[in-house]
Amino acid sequence: MNCPICGEHVKRGPGIISIPAQDAMYHGACYVNATLDATYQRPPIRTFESGATRDTDDGKPDYEGFLSPLVIEAFGEYMTRHRIQSDGDLRASDNWQRGIPKSAYIKSAWRHFMDWWKEHRGIPSRDGLEEALGGLIFNAMGYWHETIKERDAE
Repeated sequence: MNCPICGEHVKRGPGIISIPAQDAMYHGACYVNATLDATYQRPPIRTFESGATRDTDDGKPDYEGFLSPLVIEAFGEYMTRHRIQSDGDLRASDNWQRGIPKSAYIKSAWRHFMDWWKEHRGIPSRDGLEEALGGLIFNAMGYWHETIKERDAE
C-alpha cells in the first residue's frame, strides 16, 4: 500500500498510521503534517540574503513607518524644555507616568488646541505653533496612557 500523501510504499510498523475506514495507511510524519496543513495556517517566512529567516511582518505594527523621526525629535526637545519645574527643580522624564488625572490632561489639551487653532488661522498664540503641537501630543499621550491603565486594570 502507498501513503496517500507522499506516494511512497507503506508497511505496518512503528511510525505508521492506519485508518481502516479509509482503507489507508500513512507515514506518521505525512499524516501529522497534512493534518496541520489542513487545520493550521502556517505564517509565511522571509529569507534574507544572508540565509537568516524570520516570520513576515504582516499584521505587525510598523512603528518606523507610522512615526516621523522629525516629530519624535521635536517632541523630545519639547519634553526636555518642560522638565524644569516652576521651582527650578528638574523632574524625571517619566514623571508624568506616575499618574495625572485625565481631567487635567483634557483641560491642558484644550488650551494647546486653542493655540494651534489660532496659529492655523494666522492669529498669534501664547507660545507659537510648535509649543502648541508639543502640548497637544503630550496631553493626548498622557490621557491615552491613563485610559490604557484603567482598561488593563479591569
